[in-house]
Amino acid sequence: MSLLVVGLSHRSAPVSVLERASLAAETQAKLLQDTLAAEPAAEAAVLATCNRIELYADVDKFHAGVAELSTLLAQHSGVGLDELTPYLYVHYEDRAVHHLFSVACGLDSMVVGEGQILGQIKDALALGQEIHTAGRLLNDLFQQALRVGKRAHSETGIDRAGQSLVTFGLEQLAAGADVADWARGKRALVIGAGSMSSLAAATLARTGVAEIVVANRTRARADRLVEILGQPGGTGVAAHAVEMAAVSDELTRADVVVSCTGATGLVLTAEAVAGALGLAFDPAYEAPAASVPAPPADPDRHAAWVENGTAGTVRQAVRRATVPAQGAGPVRLALLDLAMPRDIDGATARLDGVRLVDIESLAEASADAPMAADVDQVRTIVADEVAAFGAAQRAAHITPTVVALRTMAAGVVAGEIARLDGRLPDLDEKQRAEITQTVRRVVDKLLHAPTVRVKQLASEPGGAGYADALRELFDLDPQTVAAVSRADLNDPNRGRS
Repeated sequence: MSLLVVGLSHRSAPVSVLERASLAAETQAKLLQDTLAAEPAAEAAVLATCNRIELYADVDKFHAGVAELSTLLAQHSGVGLDELTPYLYVHYEDRAVHHLFSVACGLDSMVVGEGQILGQIKDALALGQEIHTAGRLLNDLFQQALRVGKRAHSETGIDRAGQSLVTFGLEQLAAGADVADWARGKRALVIGAGSMSSLAAATLARTGVAEIVVANRTRARADRLVEILGQPGGTGVAAHAVEMAAVSDELTRADVVVSCTGATGLVLTAEAVAGALGLAFDPAYEAPAASVPAPPADPDRHAAWVENGTAGTVRQAVRRATVPAQGAGPVRLALLDLAMPRDIDGATARLDGVRLVDIESLAEASADAPMAADVDQVRTIVADEVAAFGAAQRAAHITPTVVALRTMAAGVVAGEIARLDGRLPDLDEKQRAEITQTVRRVVDKLLHAPTVRVKQLASEPGGAGYADALRELFDLDPQTVAAVSRADLNDPNRGRS
């Protein structure tokens, strides 16, 4: 079995495709269950964030696995396979491990070095564990990815290279001004009360806004977030919660709005924002069509298309051709849309006095940001950890065979001692124990060197064949080896986050 990942991200696909392909929590669970039901896959996990959707699986056939996983992603995302395929990337075995470790370290994020991805990887693992689609390989892989990500943040200065999307988004809204100076005295409206919205509220409070209003579909969650903001020892910001129905009224009083909900439609339309500001809006405006090259469908050519930056060039060309310039005049309302699919109508950017920052504009801004010197150090950590993970997996592959060999040897010793008891019934217990110990020592010494050496050889690239050789040389029962593997897989203490 081999590790395969099929996915799309902000590096390979435009936001318009990503937001249509976004997966709700219940859809993710159904996707995993259907992946496991598919013939090529034995394990599955899905990593779905605001800017990536990746399906990981342990497969026994590469081409069949790619075809099946691509089809499943299309079916559950609602984006047609023909439309989705050009934006998909494929990684296999060590490249798949390298990809996840890079993601965990923040090297593949919109904002390089951001640490929020670690929580999202942990959530992906927890879902796979909860519905029993993550087995030994994916448990080991995702647990190690979390450790690698934490190591990168603790041993390097990668945190200096990036921030959370919230902080980066507020910097873009401030347009070069100091964020604290820009935010001071402002009235903020936060729409949503999930993890990203909570982070946004806390960040706004730290920057010095005068007031925060939280609106959420479930009022109790909004109340809870307000309670957290007002806890003793906190920022001391004035905060209160409102119903979602009150958002239109709150818009008339807000200076900055941050929205991140799980809604499938728009939360703020251009008409609503225009109405709150007393502006006219022409809904008949049609942006000019873009003329840009399509991405190649071949996986190898597509990988090069993503890695050499063509994908980013195309996305920027699409955005320049389809999104009008920001509205004129001084900024009266700053909008930060961190949702996928988007919460705020992109047409609000055409309104006078409105500044809109969304996932797409953040991707463009971060592409131009300088890379920290620590990034190279993190890449070295990732390379070392990928090699170590591969060696450990290859060594683990032979462990059941070695255990089966020692079990067989123990059985031979027990049989010979029983035969000796029949031939020499007059042996006392002390003599019998001495003979038994001697025979066991002989067997252990004979097996020690070859089993240690075969583990070393198996940890090297191409070492998987040593397990087969060991089974053949000692005529080991395949069912015994399989039983050892199942026992290891079913260990309740294995792979828990």
